[in-house]
Amino acid sequence: MPTRRQAIAAGVALVALPAAGAAQVATARRPNPMPDALRRAIERDPDAPVLGNPAGDITLTEFFDYNCPHCRTMAPVMRELIGADRRLRVVFREWPVFGEGSVFAARAALAAMRQGRYWPMHSALMALRGRAAEAPVVRIARSLGLDEARLRRDMESEAVEAHIATSFELAEHMSLMGTPTLIAGDEAVFGEQSPADLRALLARARKTLG
Repeated sequence: MPTRRQAIAAGVALVALPAAGAAQVATARRPNPMPDALRRAIERDPDAPVLGNPAGDITLTEFFDYNCPHCRTMAPVMRELIGADRRLRVVFREWPVFGEGSVFAARAALAAMRQGRYWPMHSALMALRGRAAEAPVVRIARSLGLDEARLRRDMESEAVEAHIATSFELAEHMSLMGTPTLIAGDEAVFGEQSPADLRALLARARKTLG
């Protein structure tokens, strides 16, 4: 079985499209087909949180950072999309590129998954006013009733370490522009997207993979 790095290296860069209207997307060149090994690394990482329908017919993967203002703007859009599309599987890739506070928040969110509280933790972190850093992240964890001692232990776990390392490796390999980046099918889009933008992305992905 290939290692995580070998699987990533087997892929090719996706076409990273900026946020755009339908006309611009329609005239953009077709993305390169994604190799199976790269698709598995993006969509089927056992250390990545999955929301929506685990058996959905299409996977949308979001690379994000809790200190990215555009990611915070996208949070209710993602929530709306998950609620509206019952066939959608969503993978969240914690990609903490905004410094030490982002790393702490990402580790805490992934550790919260061990206590069955990833989604409440993720939602609360996205709703933060001000910067995500150790003190506010710990306050959120306590408010959600998480076992803080266990959370801190799990933050240093191999699974958490692997998830974050994989996010950076994938982002580097695909030359991602930044957060948020959303990937479905063979296409990546960068920046804030409207619900209509994401529905169109998913429709193209379903057509490509169908």
